[in-house]
Amino acid sequence: MRVQQIYTGCLAHAAYYLESKGEAAIFDPLREVQPYIDRAEKDGAKIKYVFETHFHADFVSGHLNLKEKTGATIVFGPTAKPGYDALVAEDGQLFKVGDYKVKVIHTPGHTMESTTYLLIDENGKEHGIITGDTLFIGDVGRPDLAQHVISELTEEKLAGYLYDSLRNKIMPLSDHLIVYPNHGAGSACGKKMSSETIDTLGHQKKTNYALRPDMTKEEFIQELLEGLTPPPGYFPQNVLMNIKGYESIDTIMDRGSNPLSPDAFETAAKETNALVLDTRNAESFSKGFIPNSINIGLQGNFAQWVGEMIPDVKQEILLVCEPGKEEEAIIRLARVGYDKALGYLEGGFEAWKKAGKEMDKVQRMDANAFERVYNASRPLVIDVRKKSEFDAEHVIGAVNIPLNAINDHLAEFPKDNEFILHCAGGYRSMIAASILKQRGWENFVDVSGGFDDIKNKNVEISKYVEPKTML
Repeated sequence: MRVQQIYTGCLAHAAYYLESKGEAAIFDPLREVQPYIDRAEKDGAKIKYVFETHFHADFVSGHLNLKEKTGATIVFGPTAKPGYDALVAEDGQLFKVGDYKVKVIHTPGHTMESTTYLLIDENGKEHGIITGDTLFIGDVGRPDLAQHVISELTEEKLAGYLYDSLRNKIMPLSDHLIVYPNHGAGSACGKKMSSETIDTLGHQKKTNYALRPDMTKEEFIQELLEGLTPPPGYFPQNVLMNIKGYESIDTIMDRGSNPLSPDAFETAAKETNALVLDTRNAESFSKGFIPNSINIGLQGNFAQWVGEMIPDVKQEILLVCEPGKEEEAIIRLARVGYDKALGYLEGGFEAWKKAGKEMDKVQRMDANAFERVYNASRPLVIDVRKKSEFDAEHVIGAVNIPLNAINDHLAEFPKDNEFILHCAGGYRSMIAASILKQRGWENFVDVSGGFDDIKNKNVEISKYVEPKTML
């Protein structure tokens, strides 16, 4: 059966392409749809359907752009109420794609409209299931997102629906089926996802904690909800965009692809409410940047951190990029609904520097310098990694303020005393450094290699020890 997974690492996202006899279908596409169109044209196929497993929270789907460009029919599962023309399928309904069939299996729980699609080959043999956020490899979808859009859908209610969907709809299916999930490790849509992106259903029945056959509904709900951290703030906004509709990706690209001279860029920054977003790597940013700009590097989990750190997807943005990276930045912003890029600094930061404009810097030290300072004076160390990372291993005496919580804990950063900032490798701590600089902090140093370098030095490290079981 011709099914291709198209995986995008920065979002830990998987779309799927299905083709048979000149007809194609796309499942859960990203916002920039031209690669899917190009793939179908290469196969001499017409995209007939765009299947959506649910209204996504962590990205804006490309279903409307695909419909506009190809005439494909958008298909949602039962109970979906999109604000545009789409086919809302019935549970058990079959769709033909060439000689293949796609069967709708309604699996509410992650959201109420969540749907799994069973793929059936030309011989009538069941091949696999495209599960969306219902079933991941090693995990299942978190059930606390829909309540941010519909308040009466509590996480407990949704977890109960998910338990029933897994037991009644998924687990009775054949073990040989290939599981094609919407996300892998690194996505905020689950908590225990594997780095593997496909598996057999039979193996998942043996290894996935949520599919234990002896698990009661109460045990399932407790285990599923335990340890869930709050979802990123942009998630509900993306859900609404996917429900109600959005601007064409072409419109967004045209608006953002606006080269601005240093003077024009400076004027735009002063005359609009735009945020200056610098997408260069942490080392380049530290050596010189436009005052009050925020650094979120393209080379990391850019879209996810934009979503975590910029509360409103409607925020106007002015971009500073390495020359040639502007289009990539605009696309990756649009993937998570940040559609208001107004333009970019032509020639990048070097043009700003050559124009003699004001600039700022972040002081950094390497792990060798950290070792000397730490052992000599035990300064205040602020670790901006996730709590789970900190709990597993950290510098003794360090204070943990996770990056995604920094705006709510600014009062905990001293302004009178010097402190040292670090994350795992320097990416997240530079985001934190840029925010602190924007808010007026000057009395800190960032560790360039982060904890990954520090832990190899002569520095006292606290490590988590698994409690021993008394027999």
